Amino acid sequence: MTHDYFNPVQSVYGAGALSSLPRLLAGRRALLVTFPEARALGLIDRVEALLGPQLTGVIEDVRPNPDVAELRPLYESFWRDADGAKGLDGAGGVDGTENAGGTEVIIALGGGSAIDTAKALMVGTASGTFDELMALLSSGKPFEPARIRTLIAVPTTAGTGSEVTPWATIWDRERQVKHSLHLPQTWPSVALIDPELMLSLPASVTLQSGLDALSHALEAIWNVNANPVSDTFAVAAAREILDTLPRLMQRLSDIELRGRMALAALKAGMAFSNTRTALAHSISYEMTLRYGLPHGIACSFPLPMVLERAMGQHPDRDAVLVQALGGPLSTAPRRLAAFIEALGVKTRFADYGVGEDQAAQMVAHALTGARGRNFIGAITRQEAA
Repeated sequence: MTHDYFNPVQSVYGAGALSSLPRLLAGRRALLVTFPEARALGLIDRVEALLGPQLTGVIEDVRPNPDVAELRPLYESFWRDADGAKGLDGAGGVDGTENAGGTEVIIALGGGSAIDTAKALMVGTASGTFDELMALLSSGKPFEPARIRTLIAVPTTAGTGSEVTPWATIWDRERQVKHSLHLPQTWPSVALIDPELMLSLPASVTLQSGLDALSHALEAIWNVNANPVSDTFAVAAAREILDTLPRLMQRLSDIELRGRMALAALKAGMAFSNTRTALAHSISYEMTLRYGLPHGIACSFPLPMVLERAMGQHPDRDAVLVQALGGPLSTAPRRLAAFIEALGVKTRFADYGVGEDQAAQMVAHALTGARGRNFIGAITRQEAA
């Protein structure tokens, strides 16, 4: 059997790596997309000092889980002015920083939501309207963007993995659905991993992003698309997270531990960049939409349950799980639940107000979703039905 592994993203890693931005831009003009707290943390000032007039504007109000209602005006303003001389507000830029005209590169600085927002912006439709993009996504068919911008992803959390994948999640809370944007053109050009940027993360975000990375690693293993290269990244990531995350939660200012988690999250991203996620993530989308659960918690609390379902499905997957979690495999679900609960996260549906019958329905529905079908137990269960 032959396997393919592909990841075109250049990774730049190390404390202080943010200073590489001018070299990576190579004279091109860039727009910064970031989160509301970035200015108070001094991150916007640092980027402005590094890039000077190369910085065409700043979008600094990206909220968690970007929603169509928030993205629509942002998208249409960007593509109305990106090729011209006007700023994003039509009069000199979002916050007075030059203008968005002639933007060649989008720099996403933040967690998964900032990177997802940037990925949505980088794909231009022929009309420049956001509704056209949504219609193309809703069709479920591949499409060729009319225009495209290059993306440099600079994560400030150790967990999203979005900096080395082509996927972005766009939420529609009004209709209670989510859209997945993934095209050959939505791979970032560069992932710039600087652990120093993660030192200011509060404990809650550190925990949620770390558990998200653990989920990425394990979801890449119990996956029908797994291959020996993705396994190598996934096992290394899982082992590192299991060892590092509890210690980091006790020493949030430890740059060495921040660096280890950043590298582990990058490896997890490299793993699921080829496999995609599976059942735990499929469950998480409904938990986030219906119950407001943060993504990192929503995709990690069901991991012990999903592990139980994965065990015994395929001998080779069992062997890789032992490498990642240690043996014996029979006790792995209990040990994994204990690990997650020791971090303060409950691992039962009932803990989140979901009854037994409702949970069973949710899991059954999740198995039919695009991510659920990646789970190694999905085929067996569907065949048995």
